[in-house]
Amino acid sequence: MNLTNYVKEVSQEDFGKVFRHTAIWNTRLRTTGGRFFPADGHLDFNPKILEVFGLETFRKIVRHELCHYHLYFEGKGYKHADADFKELLQKVDGLRYAPTMPSETAYHCYRCQKCGQEYRRKRRVNTKKYRCGRCHGKLLEIKSLET
Repeated sequence: MNLTNYVKEVSQEDFGKVFRHTAIWNTRLRTTGGRFFPADGHLDFNPKILEVFGLETFRKIVRHELCHYHLYFEGKGYKHADADFKELLQKVDGLRYAPTMPSETAYHCYRCQKCGQEYRRKRRVNTKKYRCGRCHGKLLEIKSLET
């Protein structure tokens, strides 16, 4: 899929306006679906949103970024808190917030052998070096979780 052509198509169909800049995939985006750059007018999009949530949700995110884009170049309020932005976003049925991405972080769980206190950590803990913070008992790794 040529992203810039897709954004031009969405802009023309949903806004009736021309998109004159470029759209780029940005794999470093984690918590957002896209970004608008007023300095040069280009748009960045998170490719994982398309993979995980599908084309319908991705199109709504494209509409969201195009709201920023078109309002900025018309000299109207283009920020999230502006009434112009909220009104246009509702009119074109864009997403207000990006959907939450599923987490891929592995967690390590430890339990104190003395008091039963449980600890959940992203990084492994050296159980020979570290003890329970509550009673100074010995820690035992109970499981690794994908969450």
